[in-house]
Amino acid sequence: MKTIYSATLRSVSLALVLVLFVHLSGFASTGIIKPSFVSTSVEAPDPTHSIRVVTSLSSKQHKVRLFPDAHQKVLFFTVNGQEGKVYQLHVFDVDGNEVCALQIHNRQTTVLTNLTEGNYLYQVFIDDEQIENGQVTVR
Repeated sequence: MKTIYSATLRSVSLALVLVLFVHLSGFASTGIIKPSFVSTSVEAPDPTHSIRVVTSLSSKQHKVRLFPDAHQKVLFFTVNGQEGKVYQLHVFDVDGNEVCALQIHNRQTTVLTNLTEGNYLYQVFIDDEQIENGQVTVR
């Protein structure tokens, strides 16, 4: 009987650790993992506002990610590549005017919050070498 009790206690403990991990890591609020016993309230995205990213050129050596948040309000920029390197993101409007220029180090993330409705082109550089480009559409 003692063996069954300790096995049950271990199972319950593992379940509680999993629930705590899911809650603290943010997976529950992003919808990636949402167990029925974790209660979260997430505001629905505004259907009239969206951000779309289309990549034209990408590097296999540098994992560049440009993606919107769940509410389609901001754009995240992150790179997983070479240690100690600095990556530059340049965003241009359709007239060719630079509207944003950011620098981040490997494995960092930054947020673009000032993009108004319109079409944009972006380029990502490392050491003056273009490693990715594409288009961002904000509606």
